[in-house]
Amino acid sequence: MRPAIHDASARQRSGGPALVPDRGGNRDDRARKPGVSDVEGEIAGLLDRSTPELRLAWRQLHRTGPPVGLSRDLLIRALAYELQARAYGGASPALRRLWQSLAEASEKGAVDRGIVLKAGTTLVRQWRGHTHTVLVHKDGLFEHEGQRYRSLTVIAERITGAHWSGPRFFGLAKRARGALPAEITQ
Repeated sequence: MRPAIHDASARQRSGGPALVPDRGGNRDDRARKPGVSDVEGEIAGLLDRSTPELRLAWRQLHRTGPPVGLSRDLLIRALAYELQARAYGGASPALRRLWQSLAEASEKGAVDRGIVLKAGTTLVRQWRGHTHTVLVHKDGLFEHEGQRYRSLTVIAERITGAHWSGPRFFGLAKRARGALPAEITQ
């Protein structure tokens, strides 16, 4: 005969009952927040409402009309989000601050556009046994074999004889199959 196991975690792993409420067991048996089915019903009912009714619901939630040009689909999604946020709790203050800073950066045009190369940076790329170097200038132009270009893509096309993404060719963007990254020196 085996000795009794007094460790709760061992009982849980052995198929015994969970000692902590709402852990393990059937999910349908768990107590639900009051009003959850009401919220789910309201969200499902949004699809059956007319557009003027949806606009009225927006006005009731936000105390202002919906943005001009907001499609019916986006109106339904926004209303569903608001209903869920009010029932379950919305986004955290930290997430709201992040959204706000991204929106402000987008309005200013300061969204990250990828890698920004500093003047003086040298890109080095081996292609078919020949080493190609590109120098980045202050004015944003690129120098290759004594000529200046406005685009890395033009340089990549001249080197390969085929259309290539310049940033990808020089290893600044996601690599294509078979392409080797370029060396970057400053």
